[in-house]
Amino acid sequence: MQSQNNIKQKKDTMNVKQVLDNLKRRFPNEPEYLQAVEEVLGSIEEVYNSYPEFEKSNLIERLCIPDRIFSFRVTWVDDKGNVQTNMGYRIQHNNAIGPYKGGLRLHASVNPSILKFLAFEQTFKNSLTTLPMGGAKGGSDFNPKGKSNAEIMRFCQAFMTELWRYIGPETDVPAGDIGVGGREIGFLYGMYKKLARENTGTLTGKGIEYGGSLIRPEATGYGNIYFLMNMLKRKGINDLKGQVVAISGSGNVATYTAEKVLELGGKVITLSDSNGYIYDPDGIDSEKLAYVFELKNVYRGRIKEYAEKYGCKYVDGGRPWSEKCTIALPSATQNELTGDDAATLVKNGCFAVSEGANMPSTPEAIEVFLKNKILYAPGKAANAGGVSVSGLEMTQNSIKLSWSREEVDQKLQDIMKNIHDACIKYGTEKDGYVNYVKGANIAGFMKVAKAMTAHGIL
Repeated sequence: MQSQNNIKQKKDTMNVKQVLDNLKRRFPNEPEYLQAVEEVLGSIEEVYNSYPEFEKSNLIERLCIPDRIFSFRVTWVDDKGNVQTNMGYRIQHNNAIGPYKGGLRLHASVNPSILKFLAFEQTFKNSLTTLPMGGAKGGSDFNPKGKSNAEIMRFCQAFMTELWRYIGPETDVPAGDIGVGGREIGFLYGMYKKLARENTGTLTGKGIEYGGSLIRPEATGYGNIYFLMNMLKRKGINDLKGQVVAISGSGNVATYTAEKVLELGGKVITLSDSNGYIYDPDGIDSEKLAYVFELKNVYRGRIKEYAEKYGCKYVDGGRPWSEKCTIALPSATQNELTGDDAATLVKNGCFAVSEGANMPSTPEAIEVFLKNKILYAPGKAANAGGVSVSGLEMTQNSIKLSWSREEVDQKLQDIMKNIHDACIKYGTEKDGYVNYVKGANIAGFMKVAKAMTAHGIL
């Protein structure tokens, strides 16, 4: 009888190592995807095993593997008349709680592993927002840097001629991501509207003139700071006065993060791009930040030009985590902050890290942050502001109304507070320390898991 009970217990519980070994066998060349899955499964194992019905329906494997993956060739003509070919993808990961929702990334690094990791993370991030959105991601290995407007338009139109049949306002609603801003969304939406013969909210991040939402460009950066402030307020800190803040990246996420930091009295000392980072010990004030906006959005320049203009330090090929700061906000790309970087940050007095990018900290870095019990907010919680306002844009499109900037901003603040509260609920440990990684993973997982269970085996 004892032996039979042990066998039943094994069948009714998840073993993380076995699940991961199986996924590694099936998807051996997808390290980013496997990293994201491992990080989540390690956090939810205990709560998962307290619901025998989850394992009985093999829920964890169904949740880890995308519903479907579309891949297609994208052929376009450059300004010299040469025919170019790229790959296009859309990963529809899970729609248990709403239509698929997630960005499109245009970058040379795009591959199925990166998109699967992003779609997997997006599923939990969207769940945390409390809005009815599933998880997806897509994009192409096309790199818009150095391309003319005409070339980008032709690529976007060619990309959408394949993608349009798989998306729709109640099916799958793409948005922007790295390499996809307002310009690209405009080209993509224009072709979708032509092919689908409808004018609906099928893409978000649209221009205000044709259905976009106010503060959508600012939302990820603002939302990250709103989440950070919720963490700090639990420590009795109500503003950023006296705080020295290191930020990576120099796109929308990083620049609007910096804008909100300045508004709250903080001192921003770094920004970066794929070529290197700048360190300005005097601080990047509003005037300097306006130059960065112009440099990036108008002239498509590099952050090195900031150092040349203002005479500050530039580190070619470097990342800013060796500079002394009290708060670090990684806002560039995945795995940009290593275990050694994390150790340096802690040694230099950094007490809070809030992620503006998707999975910017390696597993080794996260281990350092948690071991030292600093305030650490993972991207699926801290950078959910962008997709939250995308969801609000979907709502405005659906009801054919527009909300004011103040209304949208207040809704964003409420959403980020709700996400923080959910992390507190599931992530508070016996000694009072809040493990935001565990809290975010469990909170996001439970909503999706219960919805999947309610829908039966699909």
